Amino acid sequence: MKKFTTLTGVAAPYVVGNIDTDKIIPKDFLKTVKRSGLGDALLYEVRYDMDGNKLPDFVLNKEPFNKAEILISGENFGCGSSREHAVWALTDFGIHCVIAPSFADIFYNNCTKNAVVPAIVSADDVETIAAMAQQGEEMVVDLPNQTITIAGKSFDFDIGEASKHRLLEGLDDISMTEKKSDSIDTFEKGQQSNQPWLYGVKAE
Repeated sequence: MKKFTTLTGVAAPYVVGNIDTDKIIPKDFLKTVKRSGLGDALLYEVRYDMDGNKLPDFVLNKEPFNKAEILISGENFGCGSSREHAVWALTDFGIHCVIAPSFADIFYNNCTKNAVVPAIVSADDVETIAAMAQQGEEMVVDLPNQTITIAGKSFDFDIGEASKHRLLEGLDDISMTEKKSDSIDTFEKGQQSNQPWLYGVKAE
């Protein structure tokens, strides 16, 4: 997983509360286990009309927000089912940070496994940041210092220490396990000696 330190990019304001994972990516698009090709389905039901045409007034369909790398939204973002495709849709679109007052737990953890920063700020700050982002100015998300800066003004954001460490070091579940490879090898050697039948070796 790619390490995350700072991100500079356009932030798309879509401050709506309780956006669930089915809204982020509808179940119709969950026919793949690949992480690519899902960006077009992001927020499909509000981005497109009944004929599949992009709605010109929706924020992610307008310049410069159609190239946004940051999404600003409302409370309880990512509630609903545990589908990891929701985060994959965000990253495939190009979004690597979501700013919101709160996140659903499973979605929050899925973000940290996919190099997406779930930045928690107060509801009041979300409104202020979203209003400033409407102008299309670039925003800087600084993970080491836990700050969001736009138009010369900075805001602090919260993130769990373990999640912050994982993102800074670029550690997904596999690499987290690999860091314990010495302990795993020691355990397996001991187990092979004490329970050889588990490894297809007949006990003497």
